[in-house]
Amino acid sequence: MSAMTRRFGTTTDGAEVRPEPASPAVRGAAVAAAGGLFAAGALHVVWGFSPWPLDSRAEFASVVVGVDESQLPSAPLTFAVAGLLGAAAGLVATGARPASRLGRSWPVRAGLWTVSGALAVRGLGGLAASGLGLGSKPDGFRHWDLRLYSPLCVTLGGLTGYVALRTRRHQP
Repeated sequence: MSAMTRRFGTTTDGAEVRPEPASPAVRGAAVAAAGGLFAAGALHVVWGFSPWPLDSRAEFASVVVGVDESQLPSAPLTFAVAGLLGAAAGLVATGARPASRLGRSWPVRAGLWTVSGALAVRGLGGLAASGLGLGSKPDGFRHWDLRLYSPLCVTLGGLTGYVALRTRRHQP
């Protein structure tokens, strides 16, 4: 068995399985998704210290989180979300490299689908809840949830799912 066969594997008929490099469309989707996830993570780091871009924590709680100021998540929890978003960005970037051993690994593959599914559920659930007026969220939150938060989640989830789908291991 050659080193290349051990690295990439073989099919039942003995043909070597070599992953194709990611296409330009997949690389573009990965850059957009990883960039968006990284930017969202960086924004959560900022929010751990500041209500930017709003003037007060009360306004931030109402418009960005959809809760009363007393119910805002703690800074450590906000930093944890930032870390998860950073990890998701790393998964997308790694998964977009199917020719690498790590990019083909099952934890990365499972992570891509998990990120895609979680973002899709958040986005579609937010569109449904805010669009149908379900729950007791403030009007400012509903406005931005319909115009930015949920569509962004759906888009990032779709891009991540596209990367996962287009870089899966193909058998000849």
